[in-house]
Amino acid sequence: MYKRGLSSFMSIQRNSEQDYSSFSVKMVNYKVTVSTSGPLNGTTMNNIFIKLVGTDGESDRTWLCNFTGPLAFIAGQASSFNVTCRVSIGKLILIELDKQGLPLIPQDSWFPAKVKVESPEGDIYNFPIYRWITDSEVKRFREGTALRVFEDSHNLGRYSREQALKQREKDYRWDVYAEGIPHKMKVEGPLSLPCEVRFSFTKTTEFGFTALTGLAELGLKGLSDSKKNWTNLDDLNRVFCNKRTHISEYVQEHWKEDTFFGYQYLNGINPMLIRRCTTLPENFPVTDDMLFPDGQSSLADEMKNGNIFLLDYKRLDGLKANMINGKQQYLMAPLVLLQKTPDDKLIPIAIQLKQTPADDNPIFFPTDSEYDWLTAKIFVRSADFSEHQLNVHLLRTHLLAEVFAVSLLRNVPMVHPLYKLLIPHTRYTIQINFLARLALISPSGVFTKFAASGGEAMVTILKRSLSSMTYSSLCMPEDIAERGMEDVPNYYYRDDGLKLWDIIQRFVEGVLSFYYKSDEEVQQDSELQKWISDIFEHGFLSQENTGIPQSFTSVAELVKFVTMVIFTGSGQHSAVNTGQYDYGGWMPNTPISLQLPPPTTKGTTSEATMLNTLPDIGTSAQGMATVWLLSKPSSDFVPLGQFPEEHFSEENPWELIKDFQGELEVLTTVISVRNRKLEIPYTYMDPAVIENSVAI
Repeated sequence: MYKRGLSSFMSIQRNSEQDYSSFSVKMVNYKVTVSTSGPLNGTTMNNIFIKLVGTDGESDRTWLCNFTGPLAFIAGQASSFNVTCRVSIGKLILIELDKQGLPLIPQDSWFPAKVKVESPEGDIYNFPIYRWITDSEVKRFREGTALRVFEDSHNLGRYSREQALKQREKDYRWDVYAEGIPHKMKVEGPLSLPCEVRFSFTKTTEFGFTALTGLAELGLKGLSDSKKNWTNLDDLNRVFCNKRTHISEYVQEHWKEDTFFGYQYLNGINPMLIRRCTTLPENFPVTDDMLFPDGQSSLADEMKNGNIFLLDYKRLDGLKANMINGKQQYLMAPLVLLQKTPDDKLIPIAIQLKQTPADDNPIFFPTDSEYDWLTAKIFVRSADFSEHQLNVHLLRTHLLAEVFAVSLLRNVPMVHPLYKLLIPHTRYTIQINFLARLALISPSGVFTKFAASGGEAMVTILKRSLSSMTYSSLCMPEDIAERGMEDVPNYYYRDDGLKLWDIIQRFVEGVLSFYYKSDEEVQQDSELQKWISDIFEHGFLSQENTGIPQSFTSVAELVKFVTMVIFTGSGQHSAVNTGQYDYGGWMPNTPISLQLPPPTTKGTTSEATMLNTLPDIGTSAQGMATVWLLSKPSSDFVPLGQFPEEHFSEENPWELIKDFQGELEVLTTVISVRNRKLEIPYTYMDPAVIENSVAI
């Protein structure tokens, strides 16, 4: 049957050639090269047809057959064909592709990378595709030279980009997950996602986003259902021994130390909360007598000298903590003062565990008993778990990255320079967020069931965090300055992050300045304006106080925002995600929940009360397994600066990409040399370990 189908196609081809031979008109040939993308399952056994559309006409729909049979479109290979026309059809504008099954070979899935066409005049046209074709419908692809909407002077009729964008608006629809937080993409399940944003086969097979997988890898399966409390830290240490990293071992050895407590707010997984304190909050009634009983210094002098820093967990105030295994949990909203010592260490000097001063809300100091002080620090670290996971990690990287991606895919066509620049930074983000909602924050999710801030507190924290978010806090140079952290020593998150921000900004400025020669061109680009308008509406819920632009009025404004988008989905996500097991694998350092309320008077704590305060064995196991999974990259990791898909057709962007990659390599070297001298290396802003997108 297949032979009969092939025979009939060849008969049509011979008849067409005989018909053309009766004319004296000289035919012209277009050389068409089709590249199929690398994934093994990107190969197709189906027949592929193409039509070329130009400014002066179009070709016939042509079967791409080079008589190698169905093996012409193999993953990782390119095949060339001739498309014949009676006359030149002018400058090529787009191509039409369709894929047809054979009687014994039904429709399969094909992942073409690009089509290159060489015209009779010797001009080269590139048509980037990089998406799955799964049916027999005709698909249209624009020529890859980046054109903004106001430049498009060709009358394409039914081929218009507006028509294509209407289809993408249907594919990428907004949906509300919960009132008061950024909107998400409407999706029923992973298989309902458009094929081009789904996980690869490798990612799918490797990624078991369930606590069960992590429990197995950490050797914790037998502990996950235990409701017993830890009776000593040696038992926890034996469990922890199953999986360690260099840093997690260091954490286990030093977690009780004040200097390490302070260090984590500079270079741990939440380096975003700390700020220089110039005025003591009114609800934190610390006095000189409490802090400096020897009279050798004063709080006013220390603040004047820039040595006092504040941690304020006010977003957690007044929340109802979760119930876990039928037992009430506890979540505090601490205030913490830290002091820079003469040897440039950062140490905590006062902790108040609730926002409102009261007799039953004592302020703890390093001079208190060992377990009073340690217990106070444990409550702070547990609060930091919730602040980090929900605000710093989930909201400020995952949810925003999804908004940036969905707006791009809805509003910006493939030939647009913004699409070409940002598409690598959307890889896997939509599906990873779907799985996070399903497995982590859904009613049956791990976070909901086992974190103190799971349940109703979770949405409240997210709402509060979004309502207080500002554009400047997403732009690293401004955020560092606003928090007064410009000259704090040993702040490697800042040092590496600012260098990375500058490298990204120079690259973005180079690319966008190549396409936008004036502010007026930015203002006139309706697709660009729709992209930012959707972000303002669906990401920041039209809150003007955020400072997020509602439109772009200049090239500089566009460069800044795009720099922030790339930095957020790459470097910033790496900084707050990659070290989760490093700093959270040893559970007492970052408890997912706490089982006892904080002490209301001093002198009532002991090792036994501390152990009973920590999460039970099963909850600890679930938390350890979750941070293990969230820290684990897949084998198809794509590092920052790589552009595996060739969307750019012009030479200039590729030269800029080479420069970008070169600067990133230099930064990697600088970080590596610096880290050799450090007791705790800081690698989370190293471009070599930063993924291009929020993909885990």
